[in-house]
Amino acid sequence: MLALLPVFGVLAGVLTTMAGLGGGILLLLGLSVVWGPAAALASTAPAMLFGNLHRLWLLREEFDRPSAKAFAWGAVPGSFVGGLMTAWMPEVVLRWLMLVMTAAAMGRALGVFTWRPRAAAMAPAGLGIGVVSATAGGAGLLVGPLFMAAGLSGKRFVGTIAAAAVALHAGRVAAYGLGGMMSRETMVRAVLLTVALMGGNVIGLWLRDRVLDERRAERLEFGALVACMGLSMLGIGKG
Repeated sequence: MLALLPVFGVLAGVLTTMAGLGGGILLLLGLSVVWGPAAALASTAPAMLFGNLHRLWLLREEFDRPSAKAFAWGAVPGSFVGGLMTAWMPEVVLRWLMLVMTAAAMGRALGVFTWRPRAAAMAPAGLGIGVVSATAGGAGLLVGPLFMAAGLSGKRFVGTIAAAAVALHAGRVAAYGLGGMMSRETMVRAVLLTVALMGGNVIGLWLRDRVLDERRAERLEFGALVACMGLSMLGIGKG
């Protein structure tokens, strides 16, 4: 499985850089089927932190600083609290939370319901999203509607989501460490994923500039959600 981690990491980096979201939860759910949700959360958190830092650096001239800063005020403490909760949650609960998270994202994509938060809701939304993402993943799928409602699109949208994700992942990495979830094996996985994600970011940015338009980005996001739903169901079946 370790040999396949670079492949998964590159694909996650490409998907997130092209569509703005989806790669992280797809990676998380895939690994949760193999190693269980707690190990998958702990393995992907450091990789997603540094992967998003790298994506943010690549798009450093594109992101909306005021929105990202306001979001971070709630996201860091929220993800820290959620990360501490994850350390003692039963794995079956984590699996069901991941399924609910994916189903909600799928419902939004299909138009079953819409979430149109106001830009002024950045800090409180960051707090709530931080708690949820630390226990069930899917930060990008929740953050996406928030920044769309703030009027962001294109590379500015992708860059601002990367900045928000840095805040979310920083809080939960600290909490996972305090909760005893970071083993030596977990860190080896995280290093492999981090390098692969950075490579995927570069490839994704190159592809985005050449082959992607808004319609294709929507199709890419929806395809990722379908895959996420399948992996969620498979994970629940193992629980």
